[in-house]
Amino acid sequence: MRDLKFFKIMGEKVPCLGMGTWRIGGGFLSPDYSMDREWIAVLRRGLELGMTLIDTAEVYGGGHAEELVGEAIKGFPRDEIFIVSKVWPDNATRKGVLKATKASVKRLGTYIDLYLLHWPAEGVPICETMKAMEELVDKGLVRHIGLSNFEVKEIEKARNCLSKVDIAAVQNRHSLMYRRYEKDVIPYCAREGMMFMSYTPLEKGLLARDRFLAEIGEKYGKTAAQVALNWLICIEPVVAIPKAARLSHLEENAGAMGWRLSREDWELISRKFRQYLY
Repeated sequence: MRDLKFFKIMGEKVPCLGMGTWRIGGGFLSPDYSMDREWIAVLRRGLELGMTLIDTAEVYGGGHAEELVGEAIKGFPRDEIFIVSKVWPDNATRKGVLKATKASVKRLGTYIDLYLLHWPAEGVPICETMKAMEELVDKGLVRHIGLSNFEVKEIEKARNCLSKVDIAAVQNRHSLMYRRYEKDVIPYCAREGMMFMSYTPLEKGLLARDRFLAEIGEKYGKTAAQVALNWLICIEPVVAIPKAARLSHLEENAGAMGWRLSREDWELISRKFRQYLY
């Protein structure tokens, strides 16, 4: 039975529930400094609650999200934190990857545990990008590499370019209302020993307001959001990264760990949302 607290990636443990930072520090390529104190407090509280996986990207807030992560982790043991960041496809050339990574590392003030290509890059051969990402590992800027928003065929192409390291994780959209990757990418990751990271796991709050999930949650003393997240992390090898913008939401998200839906309830929920498999 799967451990609902930790997932092992390349022999090390990371929490099965982390913190996403999309729209923390601003929007796409647009920084916002007005709530820095609150955002840092939320991230620090998440670390205290054991959500030591933090997902960010160079385009979140134009890099300001990475700066906030770097500030939030100060004072915590670095080797107990797992930082994920992503390079935008506009920077997918060898030169672009190296430059973008150095900038992200500078903003974070530390190395990156897992570095992902954010989306497939048009016009740049995937092998050029993957070879550059291997260089990042050699240089000690990142520890593991992976892909985001990729299909199985694309993952295979990327893996075939690598000679020194392998893809450690794939991050795609996944929730009870977006289940298409349960048919191929998630089973593929499970077979190959890769972590699958589910982003937008609560569908921007829609699942947190779902009556059916709330009724299931009453049996466990849990909210609809906690049920939706627990359902996800019951799946091997899924790690969920709900956004951590507000303290109340962060603490509610953390409550999705440390307990388990019964097999019957997990299957009941799966049937209820089965139309989203297609």
